[in-house]
Amino acid sequence: MKVTLVALAVAALLVADLRYNRLDGSRAVLDTLLAPVFWVAGIPGAIGAWQDTHLRSRQTLLEDNAHLRRENLVLKGRQQQLASLQADNARLRSLLNSTALLRDDVLVAEVVGVAPDPVRHQLILDKGDDASVYPGQPLIDAGGLMGQVLEVSRFHARVLLITDATHSVPVQVNRNGVRAVAEGTGSLDRLEIHHVAATTDIEEGDLLVTSGLGQRFPIGYPVATVTAIERDPGQAFARITARPTAALDRARHVLLVFARNEQEAGG
Repeated sequence: MKVTLVALAVAALLVADLRYNRLDGSRAVLDTLLAPVFWVAGIPGAIGAWQDTHLRSRQTLLEDNAHLRRENLVLKGRQQQLASLQADNARLRSLLNSTALLRDDVLVAEVVGVAPDPVRHQLILDKGDDASVYPGQPLIDAGGLMGQVLEVSRFHARVLLITDATHSVPVQVNRNGVRAVAEGTGSLDRLEIHHVAATTDIEEGDLLVTSGLGQRFPIGYPVATVTAIERDPGQAFARITARPTAALDRARHVLLVFARNEQEAGG
């Protein structure tokens, strides 16, 4: 009975609302009263949506950041390699430009090793007997004379640098032709010039070039620049030191010189 009465009352209210709009005011008041309830009820869903959006965005940012770090590391590695290649290209251009001033034929070789003994100033080249390299062959770079071939195998050659303590090379002062002998000291940045009289016209800054005496080194290749001269009144000879013009400690590509007299002898 009560259910029936409630159903009739609800039906009457619906008819009154639809046909006569009698409940508009009541519905507006009810909506106003229930608005906070609806807002509170929607909070969990809003929080869930906010968490999904922001947590996903943070994870995406972390992944993007890690990806960019990896890319940056790769690019830095490639940049280092590019800088090395650019330096190699610059050295090769300098080396090849120097060949335009040479009267002899040359062969470009690469330094592939150094002597393990720090006392011995020797290099290993990637050219050997298969490239017609021969013992005693002069070796230069863009700056000047480096040394001579000591031993030759089929595919490699061992080179003795001019700064080795056992090496000497006849030189002359480029300014006036005064002759002397430049000997290695075991230091890559220093040569000693012997047999120069104390009264000889030689000055700091003078360029020393190969004199051609002994027919080991062709004449005219830069060897060293005079850095210091000591004249002792009680000594017949001056003490002279010089710095090699070649980059003995950092040259990677070098030139093997085929002197004309060697080629003519071989022909």
